[in-house]
Amino acid sequence: MQFELRPFQVSDLQSLVKHANNYNIAKNLSNKFAYPYTQDDGIRFINLALSATPIEIFAIVIHNEVAGSIGVHPKLDIHCKNAEIGYWIAEEYWGNGIVPEAIKLMVNYGFKTFDITRIYASTYDINIKSQRVLEKSGFVQEASFKDTLYKNGTFHNEVIYAIRKPTNL
Repeated sequence: MQFELRPFQVSDLQSLVKHANNYNIAKNLSNKFAYPYTQDDGIRFINLALSATPIEIFAIVIHNEVAGSIGVHPKLDIHCKNAEIGYWIAEEYWGNGIVPEAIKLMVNYGFKTFDITRIYASTYDINIKSQRVLEKSGFVQEASFKDTLYKNGTFHNEVIYAIRKPTNL
């Protein structure tokens, strides 16, 4: 399925809210991703996405609508050679191979844009689909931490996946 990664625009608000307002997406993300997802949440997120230079967060656009988001977030201090990747896509597009391709594009962008050597992702142990997406994208499981995530009144194990910068980049 065709998609585009591009910077967010203020005009993306309606499609962002339309696709982000989904419990099945929010339950696998941090508490910063609200459910229900309101216009105010969308405005805050678009402002956040537009605030970084160079860009860290891109819109996943399908059929001229924002149907998801993906970002690479460089870390600071002793973690300065690392960045965290995060992503989501509208439920109607799950299983279409979009996210693995978007991850590959973002990994390439991240290694070329930022002075980093490792990109990692944190997933809930119960989010097997996200773990498979990361594996399809070349990530390797590095660790699993017992009961470190707390979401909706329940503890979850955290599974960490990472990819290292190729020597030819």
